[in-house]
Amino acid sequence: MTIPSTRTGPRRGRALVALMTAVLLTTACANADPNRAGAQRAATGPFSPAPQDPSSEITVWVDATRTAAVEAYRKAHPEAKVKTITYSGGANGSTELRTKVELFDRTGQGWPDVVWPNVQDLSWATTGATPFAAPLDTLVDRSVLDGYVKGALDQCAVGGKVYCLRNDLAQNVLWYNKKLMDQFGYQVPTTWEQWQQLGLRVSKEHPGYLVGEVGSPTTPYIYFWGSQCPASVLAGEKKVTVDLRAPTCTRMAQLLDPLLSAGALGTRNKWDTGFIKEQAAKILMMPGPAWYGQALFNAGYHIPAGEIAAAAPLKFAADAETWTGAVGGGMWFVSSHSRNLKAAVDLVTWVTTDPGYTATAATYPAYGPAATGWLAAQQASGYYANDIGPVLHQAAPRIWTKWAVSTLYSQEAIYAATMVPALSAGKSVSSQMDLWRQAIADKATALGYEVG
Repeated sequence: MTIPSTRTGPRRGRALVALMTAVLLTTACANADPNRAGAQRAATGPFSPAPQDPSSEITVWVDATRTAAVEAYRKAHPEAKVKTITYSGGANGSTELRTKVELFDRTGQGWPDVVWPNVQDLSWATTGATPFAAPLDTLVDRSVLDGYVKGALDQCAVGGKVYCLRNDLAQNVLWYNKKLMDQFGYQVPTTWEQWQQLGLRVSKEHPGYLVGEVGSPTTPYIYFWGSQCPASVLAGEKKVTVDLRAPTCTRMAQLLDPLLSAGALGTRNKWDTGFIKEQAAKILMMPGPAWYGQALFNAGYHIPAGEIAAAAPLKFAADAETWTGAVGGGMWFVSSHSRNLKAAVDLVTWVTTDPGYTATAATYPAYGPAATGWLAAQQASGYYANDIGPVLHQAAPRIWTKWAVSTLYSQEAIYAATMVPALSAGKSVSSQMDLWRQAIADKATALGYEVG
């Protein structure tokens, strides 16, 4: 959401951030909460499958990273007839899938059976008289749908139907360097206010050390999403609410400003070579997604084993509940045009739920029962300074579901173009909020949205 196309290193991390800025969330079921973002899009008509041929080969479109998932499925199902085609997967905002599907719609042929899409593809592939994505609530066993983490399928839900299966989650937690925290004599904060105060203390007692960074395109997902800021909330199929003057937005901006001024927040992209070389070793704390542990700190920054730990996502002291954001989280579509729905559904179900395969994946599984094996494998790696399992497990269903990621526009691109240059030039977050809001509204309007 937009970690890589999937996350295993700085280069793949950048790709994933761009590709998966889509952390789509819900209780996988037909009666999805109508107040949640995905459920607000227009309902579609009844699904009429194409004529079926259970013996036919299925074609699967994936990005380069997901080819391993298809190969694993093929190895586990040698009888399966599967053809793999590698494409952009929506990386860096690519509209390749939509463009080609529109061509196939005109010619009446060529549609793939299974696709690894970009999160923005949800905005067009799940609407219209005949959506490209097939409704899966009648094709996937209810017991399977009910097994997904609460909230994990919300933005897959349109008109009471579920149009995608989530592959993984990227829930934010508070990552920290336990070795440094112990060395400096600091306690791990539990609220944003405590985090800010500790950051200001760090800037005086250990200048140069960081408690986070705001120079990456995914910054909104880490700070403003978890604050429940309505930076972009779907109010209808082509209507969004953009309100960066809301108290839940301004409180985060005002929290970040003193840390930015004190130098406790980095202003360079965390994946940039300069940041990695000069500042990575001085990260004391960093709020961020579940995949940071291995992809960022281990593979990206080469922080030694036994130093990095995870704590619960931060909350504002006045909030009754803890909510968090997400950076990533992929999904799978089954095409409504598939002539072998049984095989297509079997593949997407297996790659998202099989305990043997998901335990070896790079990211936290969206299917609840699969998380046990994945977390066990993470701990068995011996990399972490604490047991990250309870923290990641508790954070998984706490992603705030009203933040809209399945729009035609990407918050990452807008933030990178407007906020990053300003913050790098020494301006405060608060001073740029109106400009940021206008940039979101202008982009949404240009793409046909009514902005409220």
